Amino acid sequence: MIPIQNLYYLLCYAWNRLPERDELVTTSPTEFHRPLELLAQVLLTGTRRLLRQGLQNAYTEREEEVQALRGRLLLTPTLHRDLLRQGRAVCAYDELGSDSAFNRLLLGTVEQLMRSHLLPRTQRHELRLLRNRFPTSLVPAPFTRHTLRHVRRQRLSGPESFLLNICELLYYSALPEPNADGRTRFRDFRRDERLMAQLFEAFVRNFYRHEQRQFRVLSETIAWQADAEQPTDMHLLPSMITDTTLESASRKIILDTKYYATALRQRYDRQRLIAPHLYQLYAYLQNQPLEADQHLEGILLYPAATQEVDLRYTLGGHPVRIVTLDLNQPWPGIARDLLALIR
Repeated sequence: MIPIQNLYYLLCYAWNRLPERDELVTTSPTEFHRPLELLAQVLLTGTRRLLRQGLQNAYTEREEEVQALRGRLLLTPTLHRDLLRQGRAVCAYDELGSDSAFNRLLLGTVEQLMRSHLLPRTQRHELRLLRNRFPTSLVPAPFTRHTLRHVRRQRLSGPESFLLNICELLYYSALPEPNADGRTRFRDFRRDERLMAQLFEAFVRNFYRHEQRQFRVLSETIAWQADAEQPTDMHLLPSMITDTTLESASRKIILDTKYYATALRQRYDRQRLIAPHLYQLYAYLQNQPLEADQHLEGILLYPAATQEVDLRYTLGGHPVRIVTLDLNQPWPGIARDLLALIR
């Protein structure tokens, strides 16, 4: 379980956005007891800033009866209502305003949080004040998977993208209350290993993108160094996609993150490394084409939950390190350990 004070940093880097000074003030470790309180505060801070700057406008199609033609004439409803003899018509036109899919979703998320009794009364009050700052004409969107997918397809960037990620995480943490009256309870998403594995992987990759300049950072697809009797059979081989690749002229590091409770498993009364993880990294190393004079190495990185591990091997002629990262220490220590890992 990642402490609340470190969860904020992990989310910011995972969502490719560096923590901002005013948000650091509002996310002090003594202030929050649940991830929900942290997410609500970051949503409050980000939405306030967005409202100060002005909500992003978008074109929305309107359809109404008008006296003067505007946009596209809709002939079928116009004739069906016999409007021409009245000097009227049904038209469809685009109107620029704040009524966008993202703004509706953001307002809907704020309203969901307002109704959650898991939040302190002071935060719920701040959310109500925030809700009143939205345009009165804006209708909140339902907090559903369909709404999220629709907004996600718009490929937002900047503050809107960050706030959308918060809305999405809140959605996946939400459970309906028994005897539903529109209220929602939120589970601790840190217990969702699949979700946390995705966040941990993105956090490590984006941390290196932002915090060092020695390596180019990417996630790459490695081609199998293999042949087949039938060329089409090559397409049946599984894809090899690295979590994080760090590359310079002289070094290439393949870093695979594994969000597991431990880097070792008990087997026949002895502790051993997790075989599929090691096999996967070994396959990446063996099939990796190299530039001349480029040194290749591999790292398996686990969060240190029950024990710390730091093992070094040479496999297939390449240095391999299996190591844990203590996410329970203060943030400066996490940043220091990650940078030391690639020195």
